[in-house]
Amino acid sequence: MVYQPPAGARDLLPLDVAQKRWIEKGLQQVFHRWGYHRIITSTLERLDTLMAGGAVQRSTVIQVQDAENEVLGLRPELTASIARAAVTRMAGATYPQRLYYNANVFRRAAQANHNRQQEFYQAGVELLGGGGLVADAEILLLLADCLKNLGLAQWHLVLGEAGLTRSLLSPFPSHLQDTVRQAIAHLDRIALETLPLSPELRERALFLVDLRGRPADVLQKVSSLDLDAAQREAVNNLKSLVELLSDSFAAQPGQSPLILDLSLIQTFDYYTGIVFEVVSEAETGQRVLGQGGRYDQLLGLYHPQGETYPGIGFSLNIEDLHQVLLPTEQLPQETPNSDWLVVPESAQAYTAAFAYAQKLRESAELVRVEVDLGDRHSPEAVREYARDRRIAQVVWIKVDGSAEVESLT
Repeated sequence: MVYQPPAGARDLLPLDVAQKRWIEKGLQQVFHRWGYHRIITSTLERLDTLMAGGAVQRSTVIQVQDAENEVLGLRPELTASIARAAVTRMAGATYPQRLYYNANVFRRAAQANHNRQQEFYQAGVELLGGGGLVADAEILLLLADCLKNLGLAQWHLVLGEAGLTRSLLSPFPSHLQDTVRQAIAHLDRIALETLPLSPELRERALFLVDLRGRPADVLQKVSSLDLDAAQREAVNNLKSLVELLSDSFAAQPGQSPLILDLSLIQTFDYYTGIVFEVVSEAETGQRVLGQGGRYDQLLGLYHPQGETYPGIGFSLNIEDLHQVLLPTEQLPQETPNSDWLVVPESAQAYTAAFAYAQKLRESAELVRVEVDLGDRHSPEAVREYARDRRIAQVVWIKVDGSAEVESLT
């Protein structure tokens, strides 16, 4: 029998890990510069925690039954877990709270896609207790800074407004709203044409599909609708945000243009304000690198007294960033080599060899030191191993602890 990982999972070998860590380190540097602190939440959550606020569909959760028959699930995303932790474990904290994470998440693949990936790696942030235009701008500019720090240039930001889009769907019959919403989210004009809608509602649905493009053009289009006061306020807030972002991006050469898309509907139902995706324009085609949005009611679902705080955040998909960065040759092409190989000249010299190796390890911030395990029967075999592993220094240790350093070139 050949043992393999379960369907939808994979192993990361040392070079994969080195490249993944390079990406994570680049993101972490930006998170720290912006004043964000790391939070680690449980991989397992109660199923009702994950389902609160329409965070995920139950069918996508990989479920686990514990010994007390409580239904648990592997987290399919981090926002719900962080919201739960913030209101239950951080009572009395001063807001806003700037938190970031770097973690794996799990989503059950559809039965028709048995071999589809089910474990993913994400890095992202949550800004809790920050509402309004300035907090929205911080998150989007932080996202842009992350991509800049990774050396990505060919990308664009697709920006929508969940609350506004949801309200624009309100004239449709309640039993058809979800169908219309899904058709708009997938830009499915054929589905909209075949739905049992009046000519006026069909025209409105097709109009909503086209609310995508240059921000000024989209804002002008949506402003032509008969909007109520709340919708008008949302449009004005979008306009102010677009102006702020445009000015900031213009001051940073190389940033990709902003796309306003009021047909953008994220799969999570807890979003109440802006939603967004960052999409790469690599030679291999378009790829969604991350997504996020504002959720101003989610924290109240977990608070014992229902007290809520505004929140906004994003997640970046490490695997997608990895695929986009691979052709740029920025990622490590080899695993780090050891700096020293310490070789005892006899079995009696191992105590001295381990002591010498430890002295080397403590001599600098990071020195990689291996001790030869004695399974090579000649000095030339030791040298060949060192060259294969790109180890530049070999130290031969005698029983009395004396050392002879040999440099390999």
